[in-house]
Amino acid sequence: MRVLVLSGSSRTGSVNTRLASLVARLVTGAGAVADLATLGDFPMPPYDGDVEADEGPPKGALALRERIEAAQALVIASPEYNASVPGVVKNAVDWVSRVRPQPFKDKQSLLVSASPSMVGGNRGLWALRVPLEHLGARVYPDMFSLAMAHQAFGEDGALTDPGLGERLTATIGSFLDLVEADTRYLCLQRRWYEFLGDRTDAPVTARAQD
Repeated sequence: MRVLVLSGSSRTGSVNTRLASLVARLVTGAGAVADLATLGDFPMPPYDGDVEADEGPPKGALALRERIEAAQALVIASPEYNASVPGVVKNAVDWVSRVRPQPFKDKQSLLVSASPSMVGGNRGLWALRVPLEHLGARVYPDMFSLAMAHQAFGEDGALTDPGLGERLTATIGSFLDLVEADTRYLCLQRRWYEFLGDRTDAPVTARAQD
């Protein structure tokens, strides 16, 4: 199982990049393959329909789309700006969604955040759910927000609060269990839609056979 762990920040010393690194360690520790990246790895200009019509999607959007497509799951560690999703994160979603086939549909996704505030970036995660779910991503119900993040990490990169560390580990473990089940058991794709109230008669596509 391959999981793309994406930091929604390219800033040096970003607490969300530190959180993404910790998540990648936990993913690896759970037996999956973690593909760790930041938005700085995928430079993109602000979305512009005229630019898209003249030049097509930028190389950064194409590269990010390939990384998402190659993974069975996606974890985004997103900052919170002005109680919402950062413009650079939304811009990346907008650009990648223009590439066909767009990779967010049916992608199991987990949202986490870190912030120096007491809220921990949670409001930004709620805002980020909207475009991802609109594009068909299966956003995991539970989210993890780390408050007072500048004081939350030890020198080894782990969380200094044992309770928060246990909760993050449990969240990652439960998410990976769902991804594993969705990958291996063909019946879950149809049942997921029925659970959400969106019944579908579309055929279930082939998944992993091993």
